[in-house]
Amino acid sequence: MEESRGCHVVVLPWLAFGHLLPFLELSKSLAARGIKVSFISTPKNLQRLPVIPPHLASHIDLVNFPLPFVDGLPENAEATVDLELGDVQYLKKAYDGLEAPFSGFVAATSPDWIIYDSITFWAPRVAMRFGVPSAFFSVYSAAMPSFVGPPWAIAGDRARSKPEDFTVLPKWIDFPSTVIPSL
Repeated sequence: MEESRGCHVVVLPWLAFGHLLPFLELSKSLAARGIKVSFISTPKNLQRLPVIPPHLASHIDLVNFPLPFVDGLPENAEATVDLELGDVQYLKKAYDGLEAPFSGFVAATSPDWIIYDSITFWAPRVAMRFGVPSAFFSVYSAAMPSFVGPPWAIAGDRARSKPEDFTVLPKWIDFPSTVIPSL
């Protein structure tokens, strides 16, 4: 096993098992190389994850971040599987409420890297604030990040916020293209 002494990576997946499970697999791969991983999610989601293999368990910390109360979010709902489609908006709002405790965690632990998910638009902003390198781990195809944009566009000015904005080439595509979506 290749050893990376002292390296600490924080992973922050969205609260859907199609995201949690790939992030857990990534965490296990990092742990197998001796990297310390803090896997952040809600208490109920952490309990529902598959058991971490014993030889990796000492490298992966499951970190509980309880969701804040959000009016409209059903009690005990901590993942999309717990909700009807129309209620996912409340889960997103509660998830956004994790920015402050996440900032506190980053300040207290000084990780070497933060790996975040597509829904976590505020994670790169936190990483930048603390000078921590960050990486977006996509559970989607490679086309998705080019459509959504780089971290500065997600964390910053939100350059594409109206449907019409998605019918022209974004400013991060700096080469000629005839591929432009339409409404």
